[in-house]
Amino acid sequence: MRYTYNKLVRDKIPENIDKKEGRKSKYRILNDKEYLEELNKKVIEEANEFVEDNSAEELGDLFEVLKTIMDIKGYSVQKIEEVMKYKRAEKGAFKNKIFLEYVDEEKKNRAEERELNKDFRNK
Repeated sequence: MRYTYNKLVRDKIPENIDKKEGRKSKYRILNDKEYLEELNKKVIEEANEFVEDNSAEELGDLFEVLKTIMDIKGYSVQKIEEVMKYKRAEKGAFKNKIFLEYVDEEKKNRAEERELNKDFRNK
């Protein structure tokens, strides 16, 4: 029986699979472009898993992927914290539980429409 995954996995997964009698993994090493593409997919996968149960384990998995992307992109924790601090000062945080229902606007706003029509919002 073959189970097809076609996804990025943690480094020791093939080794752990192959240790078990009757199991054999097939994998390949990604190039840099493929690696970043698969990490981006993995963010979504791990975020969805976190949303399902809000556990520390799933949040850790998500952070592991984000940390890997940070390393690849050369983003330090300090740099990310600076960006967060700036955005918090400009736009606030998420502490007040504000849920925006709609905005009435007299004229058409293309920037607003682009934001609302992003692919991930329509899934």
